[in-house]
Amino acid sequence: MKRWMLASFALIWSFVASAENDLSEFGKQYFSAWVATQSPSATKNDIEHYLSFLKSDVAHQHLPYDSDDSRLPDGKKRIREGMLFYLGAHSAHEATLEHVIPAHNAVVITYTTSSQGIHPQTKELVELHYSTMEVLEIEDGKVAVIRKYEE
Repeated sequence: MKRWMLASFALIWSFVASAENDLSEFGKQYFSAWVATQSPSATKNDIEHYLSFLKSDVAHQHLPYDSDDSRLPDGKKRIREGMLFYLGAHSAHEATLEHVIPAHNAVVITYTTSSQGIHPQTKELVELHYSTMEVLEIEDGKVAVIRKYEE
């Protein structure tokens, strides 16, 4: 009986550890795909690769700027449009992944970013330096909700 319980516990633990490793790897791949979209040499293919991590009805909440976390049928389409608008705007971009924290159905990533570029609409120079925490809620192996917090 003890062996059976120990074997059951070991099996369950291996599934939990495997799921956490998968989520940790998912978080790293997601971050790498996002960084590629911010590069001065980013392409539409880089954006499409990043978008492949997202569900079509993904919600994107960017606090404190946007408090709405509604999942809309065209969520991915809206993100694509925004990313295409800013595509190639950076003349310099650097991001460093600091932490990846897997949870039950979420991944938290923290990173620092520095960027410089010309705003496509105002033509003004924009320089940004910030720390970010993203909480990625995962559903069916894809990001369903992005909650972004910046300093």
